[in-house]
Amino acid sequence: MVHDTDFFRRFTLNMITKHILLATSLLTLVSTANAASNIKIDGSSTVYPITEAVVEEFQKLKRGKVRLTVGISGTGGGFKKFCRGEIDIADASRPIKKSEMDACKKAGIRYVEIPVAYDALTIVIHPDNTWARHMTVAELKKMWEPSAQGKIKKWSDINPKWPDHEFKLFGAGTDSGTFEYFTEAVNGKPRASRGDYTASEDDNVLVLGVSRNKHGLGYFGYAYYAENKNKLRAVAVHNGKSFVLPSTETVEAGSYQPLARPIFIYVSAKSMARPEVKEFVHFYLDNAIQLVKEVKYVPLPASAYAMARKNFDGQKLGTAFGGKNEVGLKINEILARKAHE
Repeated sequence: MVHDTDFFRRFTLNMITKHILLATSLLTLVSTANAASNIKIDGSSTVYPITEAVVEEFQKLKRGKVRLTVGISGTGGGFKKFCRGEIDIADASRPIKKSEMDACKKAGIRYVEIPVAYDALTIVIHPDNTWARHMTVAELKKMWEPSAQGKIKKWSDINPKWPDHEFKLFGAGTDSGTFEYFTEAVNGKPRASRGDYTASEDDNVLVLGVSRNKHGLGYFGYAYYAENKNKLRAVAVHNGKSFVLPSTETVEAGSYQPLARPIFIYVSAKSMARPEVKEFVHFYLDNAIQLVKEVKYVPLPASAYAMARKNFDGQKLGTAFGGKNEVGLKINEILARKAHE
């Protein structure tokens, strides 16, 4: 009888152990499946409206089979997560920098660089501002360069014909690709800027700031201006020949310079091996022209999206920029360049 009791006790323990192991295995399989169907995206607030639009349409198509999350931590913040392997795709309003390339390389993160649209970086003022509706790059530099901090405070400091009243500046935070592009295009050096302004990686904060301040001036991506034209006025910027307002037409014509720029997504090589990530990127490129227009950006030519898809499918790893931003490049030149890792 004692032996029978021992046998049943051992038998019961073995069965319980087997059930626990089976349950653990099933949970692991479920967890792995869930992880595989979760695509994580983060980065630029400028690129966010495009990616968000693509995500919404893709999720309708997949009917909940693939879960996508999109964050806004700025281009720099997105690359930090990307190069740590925390996200699958980085939204970027500028090319990847050398320091970020090095961080990715150290972590074993390889990637494909994909231009997805043009943006017209837009200078905005309050609708009641009647004096600064046209500005030269030199005037913008005088307002925003590092040496202006604490010294250039009034409109009349920029132009003696303008009001003797202090202006209030709003601009991209230092983790933003828009900050780096603007500072290079206007001040001649990336990240060279006065620091006494209201900064945010969230462009909606900047929209609100300028719209509530008659003496406000700010800059951000065109889509945020297009969505808030009733609250803001765009400044016409001199391109060396004439004053030009940002628009689809002026960006396509190449006349809105030096503030028109391509914007990107970066896809992890490890992630693109997953079928749902590959399908999402194909969907992104195949539907970009329509969705980019819907969110008020400027689409690339159809040939550029075809070339971008070819680069993606052919796993053309690296960046066309070699760690430095460049102003005024044509999109086909970017896509045809040799990639650097």
